[in-house]
Amino acid sequence: MVVLRPRLLAASPGEEIQLPADGSTESVAVPLRLTRATSPSKALDRRRERRWIKAAQAGSEEALEHLYRRHWPWAHRAAYLVVHDAAAAEDIAQEAFLAAIRSLERFDRRRPFGPWLNRIVVNRAIDWSRARSLRRETAVDFDADAAGEIDAAVPEVGSSVYSEDVVVALRKLSPEHRAVVVLRHLLDYTPGEIANALDLPRGTVNSRLRRALDQLSSEMEATR
Repeated sequence: MVVLRPRLLAASPGEEIQLPADGSTESVAVPLRLTRATSPSKALDRRRERRWIKAAQAGSEEALEHLYRRHWPWAHRAAYLVVHDAAAAEDIAQEAFLAAIRSLERFDRRRPFGPWLNRIVVNRAIDWSRARSLRRETAVDFDADAAGEIDAAVPEVGSSVYSEDVVVALRKLSPEHRAVVVLRHLLDYTPGEIANALDLPRGTVNSRLRRALDQLSSEMEATR
């Protein structure tokens, strides 16, 4: 079975994520296993985030900026690893964040914001990939030049999350299989949380994970 090993630049639990002035995600410090922080740090993070959500619901642009800076890197990476299209990933992540903000007044701030946002991101990414498949755009094989152009457009989204061979192998999976791998091994969701996010039976999630990891292993072995 293939083992996915994220290679993100880690920040300490609770540490602010600093984005460049242009909002890009290159060389961003992202807390690893953000949803699995130790209890004191996790509790502190959750209290801070609840304050931001409450302020954002009251119209605070500064609070929205805090939410954006904290959750954008994950959302952008997740979208890219599902769709493998730099421009589409940018649009999907931006649209998902805007959709979340438009619905924020109805959001229960006792819940974590990240899983709610990531559910929107991944579902939109799956829909986009399905639509592209229907237009037969995904039937074109990626040659070395095309892959280089895509990776050059978002160098940190591909190479800093997984090794290049894993990213290439992910392209071979269906959108549904890519989505469960990204949720499980990038965002660190449990199979039960993935089932809730994608509105699927847990058994379906486990089956997709097994098939996806088996195919990834086969694809990577074939390139060695």
